[in-house]
Amino acid sequence: MQDIGDILDNRVLLVALIACLIAQALKLLVELAKHRKLDVRVLVTTGGMPSAHSALVTALATGVGQSIGWASPDFALAMVFAIIVMYDAAGVRQAAGKQARILNQMIDELFHEKPDFSQDRLKELLGHTPVQVIAGSALGITISWLARAAY
Repeated sequence: MQDIGDILDNRVLLVALIACLIAQALKLLVELAKHRKLDVRVLVTTGGMPSAHSALVTALATGVGQSIGWASPDFALAMVFAIIVMYDAAGVRQAAGKQARILNQMIDELFHEKPDFSQDRLKELLGHTPVQVIAGSALGITISWLARAAY
């Protein structure tokens, strides 16, 4: 059971998770401001402003750099991990979302007169725009810098 206690004592991890949770909460506020209605589903879906994935990994990398050192192999590993996650969020998953949108449109057009066709729609909001990734990254770095006294 000491291992669980050690995990809960990991301040870098806790700050990164807090950054992720704050980003998810901000998505709720952005959705409320944008559509004038409260949609709590945004708390558990991918995509949206800001990117919680980006906030998480940049807070993690910043925390590692602050606590262990910017020249450490641990920071290099965290930074490469962050770059891969953010590239995936803005690149691969964004492209998959665009493809899903086109496929849904094709299905709608091909089968609009066949009500017996009941295929589930593909999820379209999978990734992030570059602005959402940058906003999430800035949020993660900011939260980590604000929490630097915790390290």
